[in-house]
Amino acid sequence: MFNPHGILYGRIAGYHLSELGHAMAAAAAESLAGHPVTALYASPLQRAQESAQPWAEQFGLPIVTEERIIEPHNWFEGTSVKRAVRHPRAWWQLRNPLQPSWGEPYRSVEARMIAAIDDAWTKADGGDVVMVSHQMPIVMVARSVKGLRLPHNPSNRRCTLSSITTLAREGDRFVEVDYQEPAKELLASAIDSGAV
Repeated sequence: MFNPHGILYGRIAGYHLSELGHAMAAAAAESLAGHPVTALYASPLQRAQESAQPWAEQFGLPIVTEERIIEPHNWFEGTSVKRAVRHPRAWWQLRNPLQPSWGEPYRSVEARMIAAIDDAWTKADGGDVVMVSHQMPIVMVARSVKGLRLPHNPSNRRCTLSSITTLAREGDRFVEVDYQEPAKELLASAIDSGAV
C-alpha cells in the first residue's frame, strides 16, 4: 500500500496500492496457484479490492464485496499514530487498551469476521475460499481460533502485507492450519507494515 507518511488509513476511502503493493498481492495469489479456489471475497476498501484483483485473474472469479471484513473504525484514522499519541487530546482515547477505547471493540471485530467466514464456508461448494481483509481483523480471527485473548500489543502482530492465514473447519469451529508470507522478499522495501 502507498503510505509514505505512515498514517493510519482505517476506513478512509481512496487509498490504493503502490506498485510494490500490486506485486505483493500478485505474489500471494501466485503462491496458491493450482488450489481449488472457488470463491473470492474482499473488504469494500479500495486497497483490499486491488489486492483481490490478482486472485480474481488467477482463478477466474468475481470479487464479492463483503462489508463485514472491513477495517475497524478507529479514532486515529488519518493520523500518524506515533505522532498523535504525544498530544494530550489523544490520551483519553487510549484509556482502555483492552476494549480498545480508540475504536471498534475487539469482540465486535471478532464476531463479524467469524460470521463472514462461517457464511462463506457454508456457501462454499467444496473448494477453497479466499477473503481479502486487513491486519487487525485478520489478527482477531487468528487469536480467536487459537483461544488467545483478543487484547494484544499491536506492534507484535503476526500478519504482514499480503500474508495468508489459512483456516479449516473442525466440527463446529475453525482452526488455523497454516500461515505464510509469499511476498516476504518484497517486505523489506515496503513502507507500511500492516496486512491487507
